Amino acid sequence: MDYNSQRELLVIPEYGRNVQNLIAHAKTIENKEERQAFVEEIVQLMMQMNPQNKNMDDFRERVWNHLLRIANFELEVDPPEGVVTTPEEARKSPDQVPYPAAEYRFRHYGHNVQQLIDKAISMEEGPKRDEFVSVIGSYMKLAYRTWNREHYVSDEVILGDLESLSGGKLKLADDLSIDNLTQPTRKRKRNSVSNKSNHKRGHKGHRHKGGKRK
Repeated sequence: MDYNSQRELLVIPEYGRNVQNLIAHAKTIENKEERQAFVEEIVQLMMQMNPQNKNMDDFRERVWNHLLRIANFELEVDPPEGVVTTPEEARKSPDQVPYPAAEYRFRHYGHNVQQLIDKAISMEEGPKRDEFVSVIGSYMKLAYRTWNREHYVSDEVILGDLESLSGGKLKLADDLSIDNLTQPTRKRKRNSVSNKSNHKRGHKGHRHKGGKRK
């Protein structure tokens, strides 16, 4: 019995062994015109195996590249213009783009936090900027808690991270409690709900002179 482990390794497994065998057979065809026609039929077959990619602009060129790779670039055919025909060019890859060190260290805050910090740095110093920085600190603590629910995070950690991410340009007061930054907002909401409730009770209790409720 012939096992796959005993067969030649598949260069691009997505196309299967039959396609690889057809390409190997094409290399044995001596007549150039017959070989060219046979290879073009293989290309059509390979394209039918991936119909979801047919709308890609360079789909046909990519299939030709795959065929030549499977043939180890030892197949004498005339590929379409723009198709890579040498293994050196096929193995070229773009330069790796390194991740910024700061974003890697503080990735649990997310990229949006860095954008907010950059915005705060560009603002004119004053109460408006201080309030904006306070909001950033509050959001950073919320993000940290969401990322690591099992460990307590102190305000000192958030203050230090904020200073590091801003290059020392943004700071919060040491005696400021980040947990209390949103309390005034909550109080305003409670007062608003209380006032609406009192207004409704007063509205229901109002009567006309005739003794009927309004």
